[in-house]
Amino acid sequence: MDQPKRDTMRAIAIDRFGGPETLSLRALPVPAIGPDEVLIRVEVAGVGEWDPFEREGGYAQLLGLEPRFPYVLGSEGAGTVAAVGEQVRRFREGDRVYALGFLNPRGGFYAEYAAVHSDLVSSLPGDLTVEQAGVMGGVGITALRGLDDTLGLKQGESVMIFGASGGVGHVAVQLARRMGARVLAVASGDDGKALAERLGADVAVDGRKDDVLAAARALAPGGLDAALLTAGGEAAEKALLAVRDGGRVAYPGGVQPEPLARPSVERRSYNGEPDADIIARLDGLIARGPFEVHIARTFPLAEAAEAHLALGVHYLGKLALRVD
Repeated sequence: MDQPKRDTMRAIAIDRFGGPETLSLRALPVPAIGPDEVLIRVEVAGVGEWDPFEREGGYAQLLGLEPRFPYVLGSEGAGTVAAVGEQVRRFREGDRVYALGFLNPRGGFYAEYAAVHSDLVSSLPGDLTVEQAGVMGGVGITALRGLDDTLGLKQGESVMIFGASGGVGHVAVQLARRMGARVLAVASGDDGKALAERLGADVAVDGRKDDVLAAARALAPGGLDAALLTAGGEAAEKALLAVRDGGRVAYPGGVQPEPLARPSVERRSYNGEPDADIIARLDGLIARGPFEVHIARTFPLAEAAEAHLALGVHYLGKLALRVD
């Protein structure tokens, strides 16, 4: 096991939970790796929609975790393998990989190096660039957990993706099509609708102004079989009227307000937990053909605070940090 020659790295860290102003660039030790871990020289880190909640201490409180400061955020990223533990056989120095590390006690991907368990590391799938792979992991796993493990989506079924132009949603549109489903994409804005259409949705509507129920009836006159909601609120609950009796609704934990549905529709919340099995399934679906991971903006590492502020403004797909 060879550690990098450098002892320190650039990283964005916080010394306390709070707002974007707590994020600061500093020099921190390069994390050591255990026998089953991989050290990644990070090139790109995804800016997750959930990162502000972590920055504010929401997960620490929710899960009863004891934070260790300085605290480095970032649950997804991609780059090059810098070192491997002695038990790791799947990777070697120089491999191009992406990885996940939600609430990683070793530190997150807002840094030049990240130490991750080898089960959560994968080669870049299909034709994805390192930039695309670096922002895809969290939303890809969340989308597939919802479509496959929670909804049990089957070939030929109809599914509504609500929030189809967001991070989870725009990946879910493509995965659902590869699973053989017919997709109604409810996106945000004309630009979001255009993105969903480009990604292969059978029908795409602007949830702000179009008639979602009429579009659903045109796609599935008897009602939609399933729905994946990546956002809550009045518009989402109205859209659920398009789901047939006996249909299924899934939404990731953290969607607020929690979507409501009539008693004849099954409603389930789930968590997008990564493991080796679902990463392999996700990679397999992506590798079937051209796959788009839409990156709206890329910020240099030092501008992580600006990236967090940008999460609150209308954008399509994902935001990224360029680390190297």
